[in-house]
Amino acid sequence: MHTPRLGQRDLFPALEVDVYLNHAAISPPSVAVRAEVLACLDGYSRQGVAWFSRASERRQRLRAALAGLMGVDAAHVALVPNTSAGVVDIALCLPWQPGDRILLFRGEFPTNITPWQVAAARHGLELVWMDADDFRLDRDRALKELARHLAAGIRLVAVSVVQFSTGQRMPMAAFGALCEKYGAELFVDAIQCLGGAPLDVAGLGIHYLSAGGHKWLMGPEGTGVLYVAPQCAAALRPEVAAWLSHESPFEFLFKGPGHLVYDRSIVAGARLVEGGAFNVLGVAGLEASVGLISQLGVEHIYAHVQAWHDAIEPELAARGFVSGRMADPDGRSGILSTQPPGTAGAAAWARALADHGVSCASPDGWLRMAPHWPNAIAETTRVVAAIDSILAAGGPPA
Repeated sequence: MHTPRLGQRDLFPALEVDVYLNHAAISPPSVAVRAEVLACLDGYSRQGVAWFSRASERRQRLRAALAGLMGVDAAHVALVPNTSAGVVDIALCLPWQPGDRILLFRGEFPTNITPWQVAAARHGLELVWMDADDFRLDRDRALKELARHLAAGIRLVAVSVVQFSTGQRMPMAAFGALCEKYGAELFVDAIQCLGGAPLDVAGLGIHYLSAGGHKWLMGPEGTGVLYVAPQCAAALRPEVAAWLSHESPFEFLFKGPGHLVYDRSIVAGARLVEGGAFNVLGVAGLEASVGLISQLGVEHIYAHVQAWHDAIEPELAARGFVSGRMADPDGRSGILSTQPPGTAGAAAWARALADHGVSCASPDGWLRMAPHWPNAIAETTRVVAAIDSILAAGGPPA
């Protein structure tokens, strides 16, 4: 049993970076994740197909654990390879009608844009656009514009809970309430939120959710989760169904002749997308990482990360960095993004900080710092010292 501790990275002994602030990109695996992946691989090495039942039981446990993080029933949760797969599955399986309108947001990561564009081209849909950053700069005005679009008729709103570049957490309660008022469905990309900030999926009125496991859930790449609200399950078309999408798909393997039939019912809802062999190693690692998060509690993780941001944000401001973090705590996430001083740009700053042992990112021109539960608040002094050294040298190399 591995015991995580806020602000302690003893479960990451192999991590070579002095200060790792890139959990919004890829989280390094803990010793708990590595141990479970190796144990699963060893199980298959020893037992072959006999280990499959253990892997299947783990898959059921992981669905339940992820459902617990979201506040939903595990029956409405499926495991998918990544966020993109979940978005594509819903875009393919929704019962579109020509002329249906989808509301999208400029500034979103392409994961939550491209599949809807493809669906629009295939089914004759209309795409309606807003700017995601408007909700950071003038939230009241942006919500009024959202209401106007919804009043004009929107079939589905597709939005990320947290914006990958600025770290803005969108006003999901208002989104959910407005979608309910005007009869629209709400799809969310939660990869930059789930595991790092509280998310009451059912309470927020979210109809569909997709999230990958390699960022704030701290699992391996190639893992993810899809949620479909129960009231939406029956309407989905099985456009991505395969053999494991059937009810009782294993009967023909174990019950003898007469059970190999091809007209078995397809399961309704999220589980229909689980059509074939799954990533057993990834599932093993993700269960381990979610277990650590559950031990700590997402609320405690979120508070710890906000304390980290609180410690460094004024230091950055004093050195000319312009923070994109919202004054309203409801708009904050695990990401702290800034615009650096001078002309070198965020990418140059990210490279220079990497040379000083600080790993961060520079998406869309923002310098992004994304700590998680292992990051000690005392690390902020190490980051500030690195920035001061770079400034003293005249700024980062171009």
